[in-house]
Amino acid sequence: MNILVTGANRGLGYTLVKLGLEKGHTLYAGVRSLDQKPLKELKDVYEDRLHLIQLEVTNEDSVATAAKALAEHGTTLDVLINNAAVLEERDQSIEDLDIHACMKSFDINTLGPIRVVKCFLPLVKLGQKQAIVNISSNAGSLTNAYSGDYSYGLSKAALNMFSEKLRHNLKEDNIRVFSIHPGWMKTDMGGTNAQLEPLESAVGIYDIVEQKLEIPNEAVYIDYQGQRMDF
Repeated sequence: MNILVTGANRGLGYTLVKLGLEKGHTLYAGVRSLDQKPLKELKDVYEDRLHLIQLEVTNEDSVATAAKALAEHGTTLDVLINNAAVLEERDQSIEDLDIHACMKSFDINTLGPIRVVKCFLPLVKLGQKQAIVNISSNAGSLTNAYSGDYSYGLSKAALNMFSEKLRHNLKEDNIRVFSIHPGWMKTDMGGTNAQLEPLESAVGIYDIVEQKLEIPNEAVYIDYQGQRMDF
């Protein structure tokens, strides 16, 4: 499969790229800067199947340029994974919340995936057994809402709505759409007290996109094990 992953330079994104290469897929690693040592080291090993793509999800011109470059090379995409995200204002009360930080969260966590899908969807429509994966969070659940994480939770809830709308839009194209809660992982964002290694989550996500897991009919918001989440 041809797979595009945004935010591919660290954490879950890097793990998805590395695991995908080990599985024999061709990976397009979307990063803000091409000067990424871990990805360069992977490039030395998987030269023909790893492509580093300069892509800034907050800049539509950057995303469109990246998509145009792939299209001009005749590239098609089977899986698009919107992974790039930020966690801002985690411990701030509503009284101390920085609205600019909230706007940044929406720009990256919600509008970023929208820009990427907007520009890369024509390449996905040419792929095989296609899937669009938006990396979400349990923080985006209204049913299980909790205090705090205002900017992150709101941006992920909006991402879930985007995924649901996208599912309806692409139903006739047979393109699967998922908002996946990857679990609490030991990454820069999740911290050292987290429960999961990124690899465990990445394995589950690949089981989903490779159709090794049976997903409940029309389920969009799921966890990395394929279980339905409550909106």
